[in-house]
Amino acid sequence: MIKIKSPQEIEAMKKAGALSKMVLRHVGAMVRPGVSTFELDQLAEQIIRMHGGIPAFKGYGGFPGSICASLNDAVVHGIPNPDVILRDGDIISIDTGAIVDGWVGDNAWTFYVGNVAPEVQALCEVTRDCLKAGIAQAVPGNHIGDIGHAVQTLAESNGYGVLRDYVGHGVGRNMHEDPNVPNYGKKGRGVRLQAGMVIAIEPMITLGTHRVTVGADGWIVRTNDHLPAAHYENTIAITDDGPVILTADAQGEWCSMQGGVM
Repeated sequence: MIKIKSPQEIEAMKKAGALSKMVLRHVGAMVRPGVSTFELDQLAEQIIRMHGGIPAFKGYGGFPGSICASLNDAVVHGIPNPDVILRDGDIISIDTGAIVDGWVGDNAWTFYVGNVAPEVQALCEVTRDCLKAGIAQAVPGNHIGDIGHAVQTLAESNGYGVLRDYVGHGVGRNMHEDPNVPNYGKKGRGVRLQAGMVIAIEPMITLGTHRVTVGADGWIVRTNDHLPAAHYENTIAITDDGPVILTADAQGEWCSMQGGVM
């Protein structure tokens, strides 16, 4: 069942969104060769708790980390690990979530580690633009399929793969609520969007095949051809005045993060 939020509830959700974005910015600023994904996780949890929040991911379905840290061919759900060290040329998708006053904020960004190959940087830039294209469709009267169609069209026109097995989702008191928000679809199909819906739009785009496999740990999702993937996400409120990005900082900015540059 889709849970419609009141304007007051959407306003309350901005606190969780702002904290999630703050964490993402600080952790992203720490991304560089020689840093472990466990160190990134420790920083994220410290910031969340220091600001009165609860890590949304930690313990969720048994997940052990406060962030998801997914390198290169890992699309999502990478478990932070002290033995996983960032190297020059890597890309890392960092997904952060915070709970504040019972509301969830959820966002992700793919960061560059040092000098990244041009074709990988291009993948990241297009995936970021896919997120923007999807958000633009998140208006009352449109359909879930309009969001997916915008993402899929842009990604596939650039020769990239679009994941089918993992999708965006509703957000509220729970991190995953109805409806599902695929990154593929047809215009005018699926759930009709209405003011008060809050959704996470999160393109997961690959340099090669869209087919993926879950690792032996039961969490990490890798591309079958082991080519890189990029992942960007924001929590969006659908309002009569247009889409509102809840995972934005105090200035309302979200798209100024380019790779590892804050």
